Amino acid sequence: MKPSDQIQSRRQWLNAATNGFGGLALTSMLAAPSQTNAAPRAVNPLAPRRPHHEPKAKAVIYLYMEGGPSAIDLFNPKPALDTWHGKDLPIKTPATVFNIGKKVMRSPFKFKRHGQCGAAVSEVLPHLATCVDDMTFIHSMHHEVSNHSSSCLMSHTGYPMTGKPSIGAWMTYGLGSESENLPGFVVLDCGMGPSAGAHSWGSGFLPASYQGTLFTKNDPPIDYIRAQEKNGDHQTKKLQLLNKLNKQARPRFGDDSRVDALIANYERAFAMQSAVPEVTDLSGESDATKSLYGMDSKNQPTALFGSRCLLARRLVERGVRFIEVFPPRNRGDRWDQHGKLEAGHRENCLNTDQPVAGLIHDLKQRGLLDQTIILWGGEFGRTPAAQGGTGRDHNPFGYTVWTAGGGFKPGLSHGQTDEFGYFAQQDKVHLHDLHATILHLMGIDHERLTYRFSGRDFRLTDVEGEVVQPIIT
Repeated sequence: MKPSDQIQSRRQWLNAATNGFGGLALTSMLAAPSQTNAAPRAVNPLAPRRPHHEPKAKAVIYLYMEGGPSAIDLFNPKPALDTWHGKDLPIKTPATVFNIGKKVMRSPFKFKRHGQCGAAVSEVLPHLATCVDDMTFIHSMHHEVSNHSSSCLMSHTGYPMTGKPSIGAWMTYGLGSESENLPGFVVLDCGMGPSAGAHSWGSGFLPASYQGTLFTKNDPPIDYIRAQEKNGDHQTKKLQLLNKLNKQARPRFGDDSRVDALIANYERAFAMQSAVPEVTDLSGESDATKSLYGMDSKNQPTALFGSRCLLARRLVERGVRFIEVFPPRNRGDRWDQHGKLEAGHRENCLNTDQPVAGLIHDLKQRGLLDQTIILWGGEFGRTPAAQGGTGRDHNPFGYTVWTAGGGFKPGLSHGQTDEFGYFAQQDKVHLHDLHATILHLMGIDHERLTYRFSGRDFRLTDVEGEVVQPIIT
């Protein structure tokens, strides 16, 4: 039986067996899109919903480079670093996390310009260098927080403290999901989560149904996804009992989204027992595709992250709205090289360069890049001054992220930092602006996507943020 037929058969079986799960039959979960963006209630929290305006993208893949990659060593070369190498920075700077000295350190890497757009890319990213005409560089990113966990939260929730929903949760709250059998928001981890932990993909004060679902690198990627019963009748009886208990208990909990999420999760989890093994089985992909992602051998340094990037493409094909991918461990510090930056960044680039470029090429050749936003970036950048002679400290005041596809202008470099790469100066883009722009391309007005909590209306961009019009088509 084909996976799609098996899923349909299971859906029919579940509806017949449970006679509606607490009044929420699985077929009712696939209702027509809602007319408004009011807080979703009861039936299917992940049903597709109408956007505020015509979207240019349908899905987001967030390649989050935990630790803070150094823009001045990867995408934004600064000749002044060579001139001032070993000398004190001639500009006033704020205190850094570790109160380092002010000695300028040149980049250990060579840069070349690539593509028709002439974007500069470091020698350690030869595969991404072939993609620059499809990429949009934002060289003027900035925010106010210097430590990892708070900056990680800023990058995901727009706020440096816990308790706020992540961008993926806001996205699925506003738009739902086009996938009937998979979560609307999936997190792909390579073995070492982000500094802010599960808060990075949490739903905060939004209903619990909108939090991300973690797919680990283990087999199976989700705990308890495989049915323990040896026959369908046994599982049917368990579902009938759960249905009865939930119907009895539901009134006692009042207006608690966790109960609605639990009921909906039982239904979706049943469908996922077929859908997850199918989507995570990469054996059917061609050798050419696996090679594109750097998966020719399990021993390749690119194999693990390549499998995550390939899985992200497969999830997009199946209607998942928001996918986040975290990079593999690099000596425990990801991109956070306070010392030995050259060795650390070389290793990180070796692990991720080919898989990310492969993802861009693969989406493009399948006609999916135009409707999929790829976002690459960390929580901040690095200082132009040396730490310990061979490393760099945290720098949230001016750094680079890049995007591709989904309505962003390809082959564009937007904004700039000062001559040393310390502060954003030209066409500055705050994280709130970036979030507003991504929501806009997905068809959402960031000022209208709100949720009432603790006496006020909250949104991803708080009371700030503007769509960065020059970087979108």
